[in-house]
Amino acid sequence: MSDVLTVESLSKRYGHGPRSVLANDQIDLTIAPGQIVCLLGHNGAGKSTLVNQVVGLARPTAGRIALAGVDVIARPAAARALASVQAQANVPITGLTPRTAVELVGRLRGLRTAEARRRAAGLIDALDLGEWAGRTAEKISGGIARLTAFAMAAVAPGRLLVLDEPTNDVDPVRRRLLWAALRRLADGGPGVLLVTHNLHEAEAVVDHVTLLDAGRVLTRGTPAQLVAAHPGDTLEDVYINLVGPTGTPSAPSGGLGRSGTPSASPVGAAPPDAPRSGQRSDPRSWRRPDRDQCALPLSDSAKELM
Repeated sequence: MSDVLTVESLSKRYGHGPRSVLANDQIDLTIAPGQIVCLLGHNGAGKSTLVNQVVGLARPTAGRIALAGVDVIARPAAARALASVQAQANVPITGLTPRTAVELVGRLRGLRTAEARRRAAGLIDALDLGEWAGRTAEKISGGIARLTAFAMAAVAPGRLLVLDEPTNDVDPVRRRLLWAALRRLADGGPGVLLVTHNLHEAEAVVDHVTLLDAGRVLTRGTPAQLVAAHPGDTLEDVYINLVGPTGTPSAPSGGLGRSGTPSASPVGAAPPDAPRSGQRSDPRSWRRPDRDQCALPLSDSAKELM
């Protein structure tokens, strides 16, 4: 099956001359249907710039992006119609209830009224939002607003679901519910590009990780492969050991070179058996709890949705 997302030799430079900034430098990335790819990196590493180009909101300086076969650079509007995005900032829904907002997005994305209501009900149940589903946005907390934004993106996700820090402000119990809902949603078909700093929890549900630093790919692989290849017992340990506390690589020449090929140092290279990012990892190889352990029982309406 063809990849949902293909990014090849992508570069983005802001400005001109000596004061210009190279925000993305020769990035390669693929996402297969049903795969969750986690994009990691310090603030300023180039994650948001990459996401903006993937959904056609910024034009690359060089490189190629294809979303479900559509050339994102040549046809950005057509590509955006194939993706659903939860941005880092919540979409204002002033005057609307969470239920109405989710149903409305479903209708805007082409669902029939009954199907939009059914999917919205399933997501509200899966995320334990029932108590707040009928309250207007002015009367809900930031965490509930964040969960509502996730449901708005997930109700009709298209071919690619892009999530930028979906668990910000969300309490621990509902974070677990969100991760479980995301895993089931991806298993149903769409590819997922996830940006998060919540590595401890994300490690249990993602299939593949791409670590950015200073705009370029530092390393990539499954969580288990990265933990096996680098110092540390968890993905968070690996991340800190590779990029350091301020985003500067801890080894002088580690990672992928600017040409996209491994450098002489093994620090940034994935293990020899690492699959390309379009391949699914084997969850049995994870060191963190598997995806079933992050799930809580669902009602019938939530099961129908997933």
